[in-house]
Amino acid sequence: MFRVFAVLLLALLGLPAAAQQTETALVAGGCFWCVESDFRRVEGVTDVRVGFAGGTTPDPSYDDVVRGRTTHLESALITFDPAQISYDQILHMFLRSVDVLDDGGQFCDRGAHYTTAIFATPDQMAQAQAAISAAEAELGQSIVTPVRAATPFYEAEEYHQNYAKSTERTLTRFGWVERQAAYKNYREGCGRDRRVNQLWGMSAPFVN
Repeated sequence: MFRVFAVLLLALLGLPAAAQQTETALVAGGCFWCVESDFRRVEGVTDVRVGFAGGTTPDPSYDDVVRGRTTHLESALITFDPAQISYDQILHMFLRSVDVLDDGGQFCDRGAHYTTAIFATPDQMAQAQAAISAAEAELGQSIVTPVRAATPFYEAEEYHQNYAKSTERTLTRFGWVERQAAYKNYREGCGRDRRVNQLWGMSAPFVN
């Protein structure tokens, strides 16, 4: 009876019974394709799903969010093995992979839905605040990335998942290209890595 209850409880929480040795970090870092692509390269990260958090509209569409019809932020839910990498390390890398001084969006992407945030559970709140303090100490100035109470996370449409590796084709101003090529061109054109490198230098985990 206890096992049945435990499995039901895990199902209600949205967590498979076999995955209870993993933890999650929910962050918003501008373009969610970029955050996903970065963290899929990290040892100890077992999965990354992109979607939306921080708003009140249930199960929003990508179109709703990017057109400003919700208060959600583009977000990434990072699942990791705490035996290999800690929540503190995830946040350390996250903050040094975004422009923590920009409160109007990220890089070429403008608008509130592209702003940064750490969404923390009550158990994660102190660690998240400490990560912000450490980043401010390293930069020598205040940063605008807030720590917010965790909200429901809604996955984006399936075609957004693992976009940077997708060989499906999409229509761009240059014609039909594979999504992975479109992503590469977008990232280079948006100036994300240049700005992160300018801001964080050798501390930037994904551009050096």
